[in-house]
Amino acid sequence: MLHKYLEIASTPAVKAARQHYGSAGQYARIDGTLDPGATPRNHLLGPDEEAFIAQRGEFYLASVSETGWPYLQFRGGPAGFLRVLDSKTLGFADFRGNRQYITTGNVAGNDRVSLFLMDYAHQRRLKIFGHMHVVDAPADTALAARLSVPGYDARVERAVTITIEGFDWNCPQHITPRYSEAELAEWLEPVKSRLQFLEEENRKLKERLASGAA
Repeated sequence: MLHKYLEIASTPAVKAARQHYGSAGQYARIDGTLDPGATPRNHLLGPDEEAFIAQRGEFYLASVSETGWPYLQFRGGPAGFLRVLDSKTLGFADFRGNRQYITTGNVAGNDRVSLFLMDYAHQRRLKIFGHMHVVDAPADTALAARLSVPGYDARVERAVTITIEGFDWNCPQHITPRYSEAELAEWLEPVKSRLQFLEEENRKLKERLASGAA
């Protein structure tokens, strides 16, 4: 069955590279080579993708300038600030930053973008191709309000939506596990509780020894 993300990524030059390095047959059934008219898959988000996206507090966003140069940007915020609006649409509030507007300028000329979402702790990553649309917050207050993050101290300048063309769960190989402060706090909670118990037990024993000596 046709894999929508790989169909997009598998340009003639990419297919030529696979042929040269011996992996063309491995991808022929899913990149559109053997059956270009097949029904695509991996172009509509499901429960697994929605849950994964909702847990992310960061992602990488790539765009291409009118001069052909790629630009990769880190986007961060509270977990879930990147919203799944429906099975083909993502959205997020564009907060005020360093005011370079490179991504905003790039998508004005070429709306194609690529998103890279990482879960270092569990060695998982999700790649997304889509078309990005940017609107100033005052021009669509309803969308800006829908994408805003309550309690987050940042000014929303623009509302961004991304229409998804395809996505791919990438291989976990070579992902070095890394942990956020919140993840470490959660996983170390049993250790912390055990340490507090032992400290209290130690305090009581010292009191008994002191009482016996007296």
